[in-house]
Amino acid sequence: MRRKHIMLSVLSLLLALTGFSQDLMVGNTAPDFSLKDQNGKAHQLQEYRGKYVVLEWVNYDCPFVKKHYDSGNMQALQSTYTDRGVVWLSINSSAPGNQGNFSSKEINKRAKEHDAAFSAYLVDADGQVGGAYGARTTPHMFIIDPRGQLVYAGGIDNIRSTKIEDISRARNFVSLALDEALAGKPISNSISKPYGCSVKY
Repeated sequence: MRRKHIMLSVLSLLLALTGFSQDLMVGNTAPDFSLKDQNGKAHQLQEYRGKYVVLEWVNYDCPFVKKHYDSGNMQALQSTYTDRGVVWLSINSSAPGNQGNFSSKEINKRAKEHDAAFSAYLVDADGQVGGAYGARTTPHMFIIDPRGQLVYAGGIDNIRSTKIEDISRARNFVSLALDEALAGKPISNSISKPYGCSVKY
């Protein structure tokens, strides 16, 4: 138990020192990774080179995540952009025994209940990928361009709230960035402050 606490403390310190340097990360090559989905299939970021990729840190028990899934907002984003050729990877970095770490059966059940439209749901139980990206919250959003460069990092929108009624009046940074990128325009807002529950490393 003590060893686990020490490891978590070290990870938290590393995240604090290096993980959330978004001003340094945006514009750089996104860290490559290989993770398995809930059904055991491996997915490597490198295999999606040539496409835009969205990374969405998720925890279905987080009220901020529930806001976007119970309203259908996250699924609508997933459907809209995967239909346009974007790869959408939902990543869960909850450690075993922590909130959000589910069995494969439970993940499939919840994804079906939500009618989720991600390209894949990836399990990062040891938190290494979350640490590499400095993922701090659920949701925490990242966009990678076809060259493999990180072009957006931050929150899903500009209203820190768990209220569904706030979605319609919020400025959605993810859709704004993707629309600009897919139109060949520079992204006007490449960094924002994420909000939500802490990632349960």
